[in-house]
Amino acid sequence: MNASELGLPMAVPADGLPARVRVHEVGARDGLQNESATVPTEVKAEFIRRLADAGLTTIEATSFVHPKWVPQLADAERLFPLVAELPAALPVLVPNERGLDRALALGARRVAVFASATESFAKANLNRTVDEALAMFEPVVARAKAEGGHVRGYLSMCFGDPWEGPVPVPQVVRVCRALADMGCDELSLGDTIGVATPGHVTALLTALSEAGLPVSALGVHFHDTYGQALANTLAALQHGVTTVDASAGGLGGCPYAKSATGNLATEDLVWMLRGLGIDTGIDLGRLVATSVWMAGHLGRPSPSRTVRALSHQEQ
Repeated sequence: MNASELGLPMAVPADGLPARVRVHEVGARDGLQNESATVPTEVKAEFIRRLADAGLTTIEATSFVHPKWVPQLADAERLFPLVAELPAALPVLVPNERGLDRALALGARRVAVFASATESFAKANLNRTVDEALAMFEPVVARAKAEGGHVRGYLSMCFGDPWEGPVPVPQVVRVCRALADMGCDELSLGDTIGVATPGHVTALLTALSEAGLPVSALGVHFHDTYGQALANTLAALQHGVTTVDASAGGLGGCPYAKSATGNLATEDLVWMLRGLGIDTGIDLGRLVATSVWMAGHLGRPSPSRTVRALSHQEQ
C-alpha cells in the first residue's frame, strides 16, 4: 500500500531544509482563549494529555493573566497541576510579575511574555506603549531567569497591524533586540493578522540575523487569514528556522485583533513537514483524532484541511 493510500504523503526531501522541526503547540492556550464558550478544566487537561500522547514535546498549557481579560483561561491554577507531570515541556504565558508569581508557585519554569511590534496593538492589548511594555517585562524575565527558568518572548504584529498597516522591518528588529537583550531565550515572530508573504518573512529573518540574533533562537507563529501560513513557514525553514508554532485543529485567533483568524493548523504543518522528510516525532493519526475529539467538545468541525481530509468530517 502506498503512502497516499495510508493517508500519509510520500516523503520527498528538498535541499536546504532542516532535518527536524520542533512544533510549539499553542492550541490549549492561544486556541482555547478565543473560544466564545469556556471549555471545562478537565477537558482542557485531557486535550493536553492527548497532544502529548500524539508526540508533541512542547505544549503551551495556559496563561496566568487576570481572569477579567481572558476568562476562558481563568482556571490556570486548577489546570496546571493536572498536567504538570506529563513528559512534555509546558510553557505558560505570564503578563506581569503577578502572573509570574502564580506560575512559579505551581512549579512552572517555562514562561512566555507577550510584546508588540506596534504602538497601536501595545495599547489595545496591554494599555501601554511598546517601551512601557518592555519595561514591564524586564523584571519578569529577570526573575524567571533567576529561578532557572526558560523565557520565550512573543512578538505580535511583526508583519502587519490592523490600525497601522505594514510594519517596517527595522521596527520589528528593534523590539526583538530589546527582548533578547533583557534575557529571552527564544523569540516567536507573530503574524497576528496573517498578512505576511514569503519574501517579507525572508527579509525580516535576514535583518534579524544581521542584527546578531541567531536563527536558532527564533520561532515563527503564522496565522492563515490569507492562506499564506504554510508558504511562510517554508520560507522560514529555508532560512534555517527549526521552531514553528501551530495550533491543533487550527484553533485560535486574537481577542484584541478582530481581523486575526485561526493559527496555522498543526496537522497541516505536520503533513507538509512529513512530505518534505522532516522529522517532528508527531503521530499524525493520533493528532487528527485529538482534534476531532476537541471539535466535538466545541460543537463545530475543525477548520484544518488535513483534519477534514483524514477524518472525512462532514462539513
